[in-house]
Amino acid sequence: MTATISRLYNTYADAREAVRNLETAGVAHGDINIIASNADNWYSTDRKTEPFPDRDLDGKDDRAEAAGAGAGVGAAVGGTAGLLAGLGLMAIPGVGPVVAAGWLASTLLGAAAGGVAGSLVGALTQAGVSKEDADVYAEGLRRGGAVVSARVPDGDADRLQAVMDRTAVNVRERGTAYRQSGWRSFNPSESPYTADQVRRERDLYIRR
Repeated sequence: MTATISRLYNTYADAREAVRNLETAGVAHGDINIIASNADNWYSTDRKTEPFPDRDLDGKDDRAEAAGAGAGVGAAVGGTAGLLAGLGLMAIPGVGPVVAAGWLASTLLGAAAGGVAGSLVGALTQAGVSKEDADVYAEGLRRGGAVVSARVPDGDADRLQAVMDRTAVNVRERGTAYRQSGWRSFNPSESPYTADQVRRERDLYIRR
């Protein structure tokens, strides 16, 4: 039996650390998913912030090309370089541009291509996140954060949750902070955050 565990992170860097810690702990990269906001355009194929797959040697991210063609995001993942070598670009309603890799991202790409409203929260709840927490995860992603999910054996779940918690957000506290500002739940019809809004939001939570 397997369990799916998910965590919210303030930044891609925090989520990247969680992914690498999971891989070091023995979780196959095919069982890990990452979705991170790209509202501030930190990732681009020009800057090559992370390695990206280029199997046809045309100098372009194969995953972004696959997304444009409606193919699955997971199609370009392969090799032994780890999950982060397969990052690609996509857009999520209400969140905007994100960088993503993994099995959950494939599901989201298909839903986004079909214009399915609320697909992010739906995908998270199907992965085992409660509806209340899924709303916070989705809103956190909209505000510049990142979400990591991992499919793990039941017997390893507690150990691997502790690995993911090292750099994760306390989702209960974050949900309370959002609600105190008037937020109620994630709305895929709302406008994505701008780069300036994301920077201001991160300044609220990231200790310098």
